Amino acid sequence: MLSREDDEPDPGGGPRRLLLLTAGSRGDVEPFVELAREASRRGHHVVLAATGSMTAGLGPQPFEVVVLDGDLGGLITTQGVSPVAALRSWRSTVHPALRGLLASAARTALDVQPDVLVAHPKVLSAPLAAAVLDVPHVVVETVPTLTPTGDFPAAGIASRDLGRHVNRLTYRATAGAAAVLGPDLRRLRVAHGLPRTASLPPPAAVLCPVSPVLVPRPGDWPGTAHLTGPWQDATAARPSAEVDGFLTAAHRDGAPVVVAGFGSMATGVAAARERSRVVVRAARAIRARVLVVTGWGGLDAGAARTAGGAGHDVLVASSIPHASVLPRVDVVVHHAGAGTVHAVARAGAVSVLVPFIADQPWWAARLHHRGLSPAPVPARELTVDRLTQRLLAAAGHRQVAASTARAMTGEQGASTAVDILEGLR
Repeated sequence: MLSREDDEPDPGGGPRRLLLLTAGSRGDVEPFVELAREASRRGHHVVLAATGSMTAGLGPQPFEVVVLDGDLGGLITTQGVSPVAALRSWRSTVHPALRGLLASAARTALDVQPDVLVAHPKVLSAPLAAAVLDVPHVVVETVPTLTPTGDFPAAGIASRDLGRHVNRLTYRATAGAAAVLGPDLRRLRVAHGLPRTASLPPPAAVLCPVSPVLVPRPGDWPGTAHLTGPWQDATAARPSAEVDGFLTAAHRDGAPVVVAGFGSMATGVAAARERSRVVVRAARAIRARVLVVTGWGGLDAGAARTAGGAGHDVLVASSIPHASVLPRVDVVVHHAGAGTVHAVARAGAVSVLVPFIADQPWWAARLHHRGLSPAPVPARELTVDRLTQRLLAAAGHRQVAASTARAMTGEQGASTAVDILEGLR
């Protein structure tokens, strides 16, 4: 661990010790990785704490990595994203994982002794740890779910405008979702010498790594809430030789290219197989080449390769580097997760949206309203005919997609966030 005595922060704004706490799937962790890289590049001492499945593949980094208990990402891979499955296993699996996450995050904060603590809202013990240490804490809203506004409802609660008054009320639902872990948090408070129920200091800042091109900053947000732009890796890591060859051949032949992938949306083998058949058949219906990205199991490699007979027009990959691949494709069929939404928009590709859960219908409705995509198709309603219709309609959205990509050029979300962190006292 870093030694606090060896590197006391310069009150004039010198290097600081930053602890970043996060948990969940790739969309919850990857923005924190980019923030950690940028802060490290700027000379700060950074510790990134996340659960095991999300830290395993990071490799050498310019920051320290700590593994937290309570592997929420691992739970997704084993039981999928079904809320029903989560409820069934609440007592045996989910609640113990969350309880372990809260306790280990607090322990890590006390061990690291940061000057600033930056946390995902899922890490509910971060505010109490900051109170024990008497340091500022910063909340990262990876999507707008906590800071009330009348401009739009909380992501994950409603996807359409409910009017300014009702929109603001929806944020109470997201704030109240943590109540189920209230007893665990109260026990942690007592264990660390805090009163069981007294109010904790509010966050010194709220950072939302969202592009103002896609979501203009609400005028009724407090001054401590910041829309920074996305925290994404803009370096163009090269795709594999196989993916590069597939794209090159498609462009040479004048064939449109569709990428299809649903990130961490694991929903069972049978559903993934059927979804893969739908994707391949719809792409073939419009004479497109399709790159199927299996991710955590939302699509099935075998079913994609055999749907309607194998052919040169289908390639399967487990993952792709968005920054170098997406600018070379026409349409991306995806689940409307926040990270993918931004990557596709920055690339200038058209989105065809198949939302599953949580904030995804909110993003899907927003992109459709802004002209970046045809009408979304909920995952449970996906058919060959519906997807074929959306793929055909995608051509009408290319101009808006291109102008949006130009408007997002130059966004440096992670750098903006570090500027804000450096300004905290």
